[in-house]
Amino acid sequence: MKLSAIPTTVNTTCPYCGVGCGVKAQVGQDGSLAIAGDEAHPASQGRLCVKGAALGETVSLQGRLLAPMLREGGGALREASWDEALGRVADGFARIVAEHGPDAVALYVSGQLLTEDYYVANKFMKGFIGSANIDTNSRLCMSAAVAGHKRAFGEDLVPGCYEDFELADLIVLVGSNAAWCHPTLYQRIVRAKEARPGMKIVVVDPRRTATCDIADLHLPVKPGTDVWLFNGLLAYLAQQKLVDTAFVNAHTAGLADALDAAGQGGNLLEVAKTCRIDPQQLLAFYELFGRTEKTVTAFTMGVNQSTSGADKVNSIINCHLATGRIGRPGMGPFSLTGQPNAMGGREVGGLANMLAAHMELDDPGQRALLQDFWQSPRMAVKPGLKAVDLFRAIEDGKIKAVWIMATNPLVSLPDADQARRALAKCELVVASDIVGGTDTNGAAHVLLPALGWGEKDGTVTNSERCISRQRSFLAVPGTARPDWQIIAAVAQRMGFPGFDYEGPHAIFDEHARLSAHQNNVDGQRRRAFDIGGLAGMSRAAYDALAPVQWPVPAAGASTTRLFGDKRFAHADGRARFVATVPRAPAHAPDAEYPMVLNTGRVRDQWHTMTRTGRSPRLAGHIPEPFIDMHPQDALLCGVKAGELARVTSNWGAVVARVQHGGGIARGSVFMPIHWSGQTASDARVGTVVNPAVDPVSGEPEFKHTPVRIEPFGVNWYGFILSRVELPLLAAAHWTRIQGKDFIRYELAGRTPVRNATAWGRALLGIDAQDEEADWIDVEDRSGGMYRAVHLVDERIQSCLFVSTRQDLPARAWLAEMFGKPKLAPLERLNLLSGRAKEQGADPGPIVCSCFGVGRKTIEIAIRKDGLTEASQVTACVKAGGNCGSCVPEIRALLAEARVPV
Repeated sequence: MKLSAIPTTVNTTCPYCGVGCGVKAQVGQDGSLAIAGDEAHPASQGRLCVKGAALGETVSLQGRLLAPMLREGGGALREASWDEALGRVADGFARIVAEHGPDAVALYVSGQLLTEDYYVANKFMKGFIGSANIDTNSRLCMSAAVAGHKRAFGEDLVPGCYEDFELADLIVLVGSNAAWCHPTLYQRIVRAKEARPGMKIVVVDPRRTATCDIADLHLPVKPGTDVWLFNGLLAYLAQQKLVDTAFVNAHTAGLADALDAAGQGGNLLEVAKTCRIDPQQLLAFYELFGRTEKTVTAFTMGVNQSTSGADKVNSIINCHLATGRIGRPGMGPFSLTGQPNAMGGREVGGLANMLAAHMELDDPGQRALLQDFWQSPRMAVKPGLKAVDLFRAIEDGKIKAVWIMATNPLVSLPDADQARRALAKCELVVASDIVGGTDTNGAAHVLLPALGWGEKDGTVTNSERCISRQRSFLAVPGTARPDWQIIAAVAQRMGFPGFDYEGPHAIFDEHARLSAHQNNVDGQRRRAFDIGGLAGMSRAAYDALAPVQWPVPAAGASTTRLFGDKRFAHADGRARFVATVPRAPAHAPDAEYPMVLNTGRVRDQWHTMTRTGRSPRLAGHIPEPFIDMHPQDALLCGVKAGELARVTSNWGAVVARVQHGGGIARGSVFMPIHWSGQTASDARVGTVVNPAVDPVSGEPEFKHTPVRIEPFGVNWYGFILSRVELPLLAAAHWTRIQGKDFIRYELAGRTPVRNATAWGRALLGIDAQDEEADWIDVEDRSGGMYRAVHLVDERIQSCLFVSTRQDLPARAWLAEMFGKPKLAPLERLNLLSGRAKEQGADPGPIVCSCFGVGRKTIEIAIRKDGLTEASQVTACVKAGGNCGSCVPEIRALLAEARVPV
């Protein structure tokens, strides 16, 4: 679909992970959109991963929410005016607050919001409603890092910058598959290691992921044992007299208690046994860390998403404090942020237990300061409910109205069916979103159309504290509005002053002024978050704002690294060691649930696929959800690779296809988080995940849920490629993903196929009475096979392939046929075989999404040309020549080719 647009080229910021890559968006006169990396952006230096590069494929108006919608008593939605919709929200919130108090309402927001949106939402809830019941999906990914930073440093501060990854002599990646989840930063590490082969990389991860491709050492720790590992390292550093005593004595407190806690993990052999790793490998890691001053330890979801997540973070920070490796180039602990603006949301107090501008909710003086600055009638005086508890309170009837913005909690929360029950009971559910069809929006009473990436205007902050502009370059679709404007309109209807902003520049100015307000003056503590130097900008200056790292206490005074002066944010200026007593995950496997489920992202998708699911380019690499498990475990569970299995926990169950990726240990399984009720019949993995949370941060334990695996028996497997969406009522299991010019469905059924032709025509939506339909099919009843193709004007419209065995043809060649305006006679002849006759016509499963290069194409090139290096493959077939995310897979194919048959 062509988009109405203002023809221009705009520098903006990618809306995906926390690396915060710069993007150049070039909009053509016809509305077409070209995407390239912004060479001037310091975070990415002109590079984009495949998700960023495919942004132009994700901005169509298909499925967009273009006008407010209200749900009537019978459940049907109807279009409404903004006046009516805003009135419904404002009146509902006002009535519930008047009847039940401010804690009876809540906001649940998102790291997808811009800082300006986040700021207005937080101000509305804490300063004018008077409740801290505003939490964010960042609780699910970054709150453990926030808690760890605050305990250690006195404020939520990331000390280092991306340049440190290039200057380090040792990088330790803990619970981070950076090759897939932070690709441009990972490629920066790859280039640094190529330039300095002496640089060492250690990966700490239960799985052998693509990131291990460059690792000098991989420690496949038992899930949940990170605190034992880093407590052991702290004890080793003390035993070997590698502690920087001068730094510790002058600038820290609490080392003795931290060492006492570390001692509870036992000696090196006991740590190795607990972590289930080889003692020699463990010692090698400890020795390498001990002798390498320039060490960066980067961590992300594998550390954070745990019931001991905050302790894991602090056990890592403890080791850097003990050695004084912080605040200087090439060293320090580094939290890799998951979302594009999880950092910006923390700056404005988006979590339920903090105030704006890094002020503390439990500090009466700072509450009074903020209330005075906002001139608000009230101020929250106690922490609000964190995400999991918030949805429990909704189900219990304590929260009677909730406003959900830019997130899909019915898919992303743990124990996700509980969230569904909660919203079903809630008196008023409001959702601001850019699309209408999500699991969460199906439960909303009011749907408010928001602006999306390319339409909205504001700032985001990445993992290295770099504030960047997201700029608008697409015309506003329908009657959609920016989130800040929607919130401000509701606030004004409720009679609240201070929300009459001229635009996002005015909100940012207020945010910047607040960061400097009473900062380190008149008895108020010094707050490191200070962007006062950005206050007072004109709209033109805001529009032209270049990426800048905070603190910015004065104009032009950005800060690359923190703690270079060895002064921390605690009142006494000292950092704190935290005594991290090791504890096991909340739920242990047992006879009923003997396996441990780990969940996470895949390379080419993002969150619940409301954006990436629109891109055909991103669909090819991993087209359906999967259960990755060890072959021996599969044998014991009675399941086979390529077949469906059910994953069941004490909280729910999902169905997906079994695979053996080769990187997972016995006793563990891995599933991706991305599939929702719109993209699969039964693959919302959040329904299976246990709801236990870290007592310090409130972050859920997404990485450790006891499950059992059992066969999901079906009579047949099949797939459909169709130019139009289909209901698939006849399938017991289905998944859906967008292809180029078609929708791809993988499906399976438990009922044997009878009268195959009539069944197939009905499944593909072809009228049984339409005798003119160009329909070709073939059935082998004894072999359990049925294949059918529907053509319109000599062009393929849809196809259906079904078999009782796992012998279906590859989808790649058939997918190519959908791009043909007219099929040649030989192509039509080959349709029911599902493959071309000539070798090499089928590229195989996609490896390189950037250039659409398949596995078979790469294998043929390796054999034919005797290729031995990934760079040679790139030169030959382009694969790996753009973002580099597929290079680990290319190297794996090269290794397979070297293995003698």
